[in-house]
Amino acid sequence: MNESLEECFALMETLVQCRQQPISVRLRKIRHRYSMLHEDVLLLIYHLSKVVVGNILEIGPYLGGSTIAAGFGVRDSSALKTIVTVEPGGRFKHPRLSSEDILRDLKKNLARQDLAPLVTLVPGHSGKEETVVAVHRHLPPASVGLFIFDADAGIDRDLRLYRDLFEDRAWVVIDDYYSAGDGEKADRIRPRVDALVAAGELSSLGLYGWGTWIGRWCRR
Repeated sequence: MNESLEECFALMETLVQCRQQPISVRLRKIRHRYSMLHEDVLLLIYHLSKVVVGNILEIGPYLGGSTIAAGFGVRDSSALKTIVTVEPGGRFKHPRLSSEDILRDLKKNLARQDLAPLVTLVPGHSGKEETVVAVHRHLPPASVGLFIFDADAGIDRDLRLYRDLFEDRAWVVIDDYYSAGDGEKADRIRPRVDALVAAGELSSLGLYGWGTWIGRWCRR
């Protein structure tokens, strides 16, 4: 069995184990209140945040479900890690999780879980120069062990802008590789991820939940 296949099976086995732990119940409640991600994805974000040696960079937390999962993982680990999350804010209408002020609600939700001290929030669009500068101010080069992307279709753009921050073989979580709720967005993201895999910049380890891609970034 090759190394990639072994890692794929190991990740699936880890998820099964996480489903049997008390954190599963806790994250199920967090998903209902704050997240549009599948519970399995939140569990894996929790696990990866707990075990990675490096820092965590997130693009697009919305109301903070994934950020809370990462914060729980960091808090349950024995290592000091930085979580930086980038959110442009604004308002968003959704049948279950609407917000009139995303940044306000995100800060409130992190505070409710006592995670505000662990998370550095960078307001702004991830592609803007001032945002890129702010993120680099908080994260040293080659220090990010987990990258979470749940924003627009610009995964290739953000990998180009922030790649110098990633450790080799950093974990990468990309939502909406497949998406029943917004198929048009998935149709834009999927070919970009596939192109990055074909170029050897990403390696795929599977799809989880409702179509969230999980894999590794490869330094070339």
